[in-house]
Amino acid sequence: MLAAGSGYDLCSRIIWEERGVAIKGSCHCGQTQFEVSEAPAGVTRCTCSLCAKRGALWAYYTPAQFRLTSPPENVATYLWGSRTVKHHFCASCGCGTYSESPDWSTGKPDFENPKVGVNARLFDDVDLDAVPVTVIDGKNLW
Repeated sequence: MLAAGSGYDLCSRIIWEERGVAIKGSCHCGQTQFEVSEAPAGVTRCTCSLCAKRGALWAYYTPAQFRLTSPPENVATYLWGSRTVKHHFCASCGCGTYSESPDWSTGKPDFENPKVGVNARLFDDVDLDAVPVTVIDGKNLW
């Protein structure tokens, strides 16, 4: 799990903090909080059984662009199917917050390029109506 302050080196953290552009988000109860380095340029709506039931719109980041700002013990994890993707959620209110996975952009898992999928519906002060949505047919792909 990407704990507070982990997942990127000190140099990139200093550059990120100097820019002052962190986008913050949290679950419903506020026990799980996080931030990303920039607003999403686009989001993904996946139709697989888990994503459809969660109702998430996913914004993807590198681990260096994501930071969990609450204690890691506030986060629980669900693994299903191939057990390749760690689906994290608030241990208190149950909101699906973020996922850790390999890059799947080629259709196969690229473990050398991990991604963090953040539930963009949980961002503070981001107008998702202004962000393009790409639909992925996860129902039929996996």
